[in-house]
Amino acid sequence: MGTLAWLCVVGLIWMNYIDEIAGAIRCLIPPALIPDGDTTGLFRIYAVLALAKGERVLLEDVHDSWAAWMSGQDPEHRSLKPFGVLAPEVRESDRPYLDAIRAVARDRGLGR
Repeated sequence: MGTLAWLCVVGLIWMNYIDEIAGAIRCLIPPALIPDGDTTGLFRIYAVLALAKGERVLLEDVHDSWAAWMSGQDPEHRSLKPFGVLAPEVRESDRPYLDAIRAVARDRGLGR
């Protein structure tokens, strides 16, 4: 387990590697920014981004991942549009997730 995960996870008995990475990413997101409801699937998708792309993950990748998750949560969500047509401030709302994914990937040497 990487350094960032140990800082966030308490009472860990056992997790598979995807959930471990997802948990490390989630720990870096301010609680007020985490969507309501079950976000397990969302953070698992972010874990796959960390594994596949590492620090090369882009803001558009984060949005597309969120959009895949949101399609099952609220198919009519106003931001469920291609990244390129979103207003700049909406695009930037994914920045904390991008930063967290990159930090976990860097800490663990993922996506190389």
